[in-house]
Amino acid sequence: MRVIVHGGAGGAPDDPEPRQAVLDEAAATGAESATPLDAVESAVGVLESDQRFNAGVGGAVQSDGVVRTDAGVMTSDREIGAACSMPGVEHAASVARVVRSETPHVFVSGEHAADLAADFGVDTGVDLLTDEKRERYEAEDPPRGGPRDHLDWLASRFGSGDDQAGETGDKDAAPDHDTVGAVATDGETFAAVTSTGGRSFALAGRVGDVPQVGSGFFCTEVGGASATGAGEDIARVTLSRRAVGYLDDGIGAQAAADRAIEEFASITGSGAGVIVLGDDEAGSAFNTEGMQTSIADR
Repeated sequence: MRVIVHGGAGGAPDDPEPRQAVLDEAAATGAESATPLDAVESAVGVLESDQRFNAGVGGAVQSDGVVRTDAGVMTSDREIGAACSMPGVEHAASVARVVRSETPHVFVSGEHAADLAADFGVDTGVDLLTDEKRERYEAEDPPRGGPRDHLDWLASRFGSGDDQAGETGDKDAAPDHDTVGAVATDGETFAAVTSTGGRSFALAGRVGDVPQVGSGFFCTEVGGASATGAGEDIARVTLSRRAVGYLDDGIGAQAAADRAIEEFASITGSGAGVIVLGDDEAGSAFNTEGMQTSIADR
């Protein structure tokens, strides 16, 4: 089993060494798994439980003060599961797996996705809002009205300072660390998963690239990819699908990652990162201040 994980592309973290230790733990945990699907779920599960990362506990706060999680998973047989906009769900990747494995669908959303999670033994009703995220939100004098009022409030907040803060858009606070993801192979099949707590100061109910197949994640028989960064722009260019497409052209994983990010930057002028895993190589690329990754083999 080979597993590569990422902890998000964005600003340089204040505490890179502890974060790297958690990433290393996540990759090692995944590498001990029996299948690539088990591997990516267990690896990302470690990161979803650590508030240093913007997934699960410590996720970004939307305009109504709620943390909502999203995730998507795909395997090399092109089976897909995605879930989004889930309040109180720490392990969004596990819910995406439930959608893939237990339903005839590829995407389930909102409270219905949380209900599905509960029926299949995934914890719900978890308090995902950390003290630090709550204080940041409350300091911004959050809106009390409807969506139009929320849009007026977030107009000067959402997406500002993306070159410094990645998915958070908060240029004045210490940068959050973004979406997490993993890709794994046992030498025969692949799996890819991406999980996020979203983007700070987004409209309540906003869903970015992460659970959109081909954007936040993609996987075929030649390999898989997981993307991270400015979600709207990642979705506009289907970044993960683009990277795996280069694998299909016979390009190695590192070159595929490099080329996908170069094209992404040229098209959007925005910031992102991607990890790619093929038959013989793992690769990663980013055009932000930083993106930490880890690789483990068993």
